[in-house]
Amino acid sequence: MALEIERKFLIKGDFINQMKDSHSIIQGYLSLDKERTVRIRIQNEKSFLTIKGKSNADGLTRFEWEKEIDLTEAKEILKLAIGKPIEKTRYRIPIGNHVFEVDVFSGENKGLIVAEVELQSEDEEFIKPEWLGIEVSGDTRYYNANLVLNPFCKW
Repeated sequence: MALEIERKFLIKGDFINQMKDSHSIIQGYLSLDKERTVRIRIQNEKSFLTIKGKSNADGLTRFEWEKEIDLTEAKEILKLAIGKPIEKTRYRIPIGNHVFEVDVFSGENKGLIVAEVELQSEDEEFIKPEWLGIEVSGDTRYYNANLVLNPFCKW
């Protein structure tokens, strides 16, 4: 069983000049059950099927399983997604011993920019860049799965 430990933040400044690379992402959800989500993601020319469990009380840790799948099959499966797929560009930014992934959303979530950093433990120390804003790790509004049903444009 793989655990994902990550913290999520809003952005308050310019981060682009620090980026290492970027990827276009389209992802749809096949299940939005409270106990688990099932996601199909197309990232550039690769695609993945991901199952995530329910987050713990503070929203930092949850089970995650991911497998790369055939791109043609992923495009067909994406047609079964609930609601409109999430569209975003992900920028990877190395800071110290960690890599921040900054998602700039488009479509119905345009205007939302969120940074995530994966950790080895919930109390692991990390360098916080100056463009990092308030933490929203436990705020379920910012979960991608919830943005499908309640997009940023409706807040």
